[in-house]
Amino acid sequence: MDPKQRAERGFAGVESELADINRWMYDHPEVGFEEYETSARLAGFMAEHGFEVEYPAYGLETAFAARAGRGGPEVVICAEMDALPKVGHACGHNIIAAAAAGAGVALAPLADELGFRVTVLGTPAEEKMGGKIDLINAGAFAGVAASMMVHPSNSNVVDPHVLGVRHIDVEFHGKDSHAAFAPQLGINALDAFVQAYVNVSTLRQALYPTDKIHAIVTHGGDAPNIIPSYTRSSWYVRAATRERMEELYGRVIACFDAAAAATGCTWNLEQIGHSFEDMVSNPVMVELFAANAAALGRRMGRGADEEPGAAGSTDMGNVSQVVPSIHPFLSINPGDAVNHQPEFAAHTVTGDGERAVRDGALAMAWTVIDLALQDRWGDL
Repeated sequence: MDPKQRAERGFAGVESELADINRWMYDHPEVGFEEYETSARLAGFMAEHGFEVEYPAYGLETAFAARAGRGGPEVVICAEMDALPKVGHACGHNIIAAAAAGAGVALAPLADELGFRVTVLGTPAEEKMGGKIDLINAGAFAGVAASMMVHPSNSNVVDPHVLGVRHIDVEFHGKDSHAAFAPQLGINALDAFVQAYVNVSTLRQALYPTDKIHAIVTHGGDAPNIIPSYTRSSWYVRAATRERMEELYGRVIACFDAAAAATGCTWNLEQIGHSFEDMVSNPVMVELFAANAAALGRRMGRGADEEPGAAGSTDMGNVSQVVPSIHPFLSINPGDAVNHQPEFAAHTVTGDGERAVRDGALAMAWTVIDLALQDRWGDL
């Protein structure tokens, strides 16, 4: 039997289990670095199917590494696990994890025969914190030949635009006073935030379509009749390249400086998690994955044909800077819903969501098989 047919048969043997995992994760969302039940279930699944499992792994309590194969180039398939606050698996990490596990099970029986190693890597806290960067720093990707994952979306794109991002919290400090009796004695930290927000909004007209700046207030004061002496806000700053990020970030910092100067406040900044880099999609794997997805009936678009401003960020971008990588988007046909909406989360456990698990797992597995059979490792 052809290796791809054997991989498909191997996946079929666990497809119902993966559907259960996908649904269970949807019903039991856990946010970043708190994926205790999720990681335990996934690590247990991999162990039950013959993988040598390290859990926890690389100094992270909810990371795991499930390995198969005795020699040859190593491929890491990333299994994201974390959910979002309030909206659960609205980014579809349940599909990502199930597809990664399925690809691993499909590939494991072929690894020694075709001369490669496969690692399904449980990667915590993609949302905001950047767990893959912790894993890079801990050596999880050292010497790896290739890495890949799939991501549910509302379109099929093999090499999507992915922006770099910095997550920052900004505090303004002023002075309390009675808002009616003695406002002149206060220094209004809420005014400082408002001015900073207006400054950034004014900056927007000078931004590229791929520059993104967004914020929320996490503390705006304590009572309407007290001049706020303290505000805290969370900001995301995104850009298409590392160089553009440095330029844009400097201009955003100037907006905060100006707001503090105008209101008499002081301010400070805290970076939350790691900085994410832009994604570099490996052309060889892009070509192979697109062909394999087409063989499964899924036609993949190209990032070059997409609106460049319609892009998010992922710590897989950092992986792509150190290891040849791909991060294809797979449509789950969610109608008008998009990622980070509850309606999108609900669609991950429909038939379309289960098909994305199957197509993602098999397209990744077949891509690894092509790399081995065609001996394309040196071309990556």
